[in-house]
Amino acid sequence: MSSRRDPKSSTTATEDAGADLGKTIQRLRKAYNMSLGELSEQSGVAKSIISQIERNETNPTLSTVVRLSRALDTTVDEVLRGEQQSLFIDHQTKSGIPMLESQDGLCRLAIVGPLSLVDVFQWYDFHAQEKGVLESSPHPAGTIEHLYIVTGELEITTGGETRIGRAGEAVRFRADVPHKIVNIGPGAAHAVMMLALKQFGAPA
Repeated sequence: MSSRRDPKSSTTATEDAGADLGKTIQRLRKAYNMSLGELSEQSGVAKSIISQIERNETNPTLSTVVRLSRALDTTVDEVLRGEQQSLFIDHQTKSGIPMLESQDGLCRLAIVGPLSLVDVFQWYDFHAQEKGVLESSPHPAGTIEHLYIVTGELEITTGGETRIGRAGEAVRFRADVPHKIVNIGPGAAHAVMMLALKQFGAPA
């Protein structure tokens, strides 16, 4: 006997969860380009039952959810969590973005990377007024700084070496020694700055 809901009945939290479950099963199945028949064959769940689940016409047993989860290469927890799980990890409004300023007050860095990763990865939006200077102390050993210049002309000095980078260019350098960035262009400069404090794939 079908357990189709009466459309006139009020929606409950349980019914919402069931609807999400059906949508999740269908989304995962289509993501793997699987037909109802293929999912039925791999899970051992009847094709008609899967169809009813996707259309939210029946509430599956836990064992059925387990078999479908395994066939879809996911966990029961992820399936039951359904569409209510947001794909957005974080959203910082403009007022919530931390800002740093150079000693001369001519350079500003917006910390746009996640603060939870600052020990391994840092990401900044860098703006420098004309003649602005950003001096930095050495970062931990092995740190590499990646600088992409959006506009302007920057002079980068690390240790005793100096390079000039212009708009559209990328400069990568060791940042575990004293280093400095100077805006030597005629106007403001803008760059994207990323620091890898640990080389990806390297042992902790």
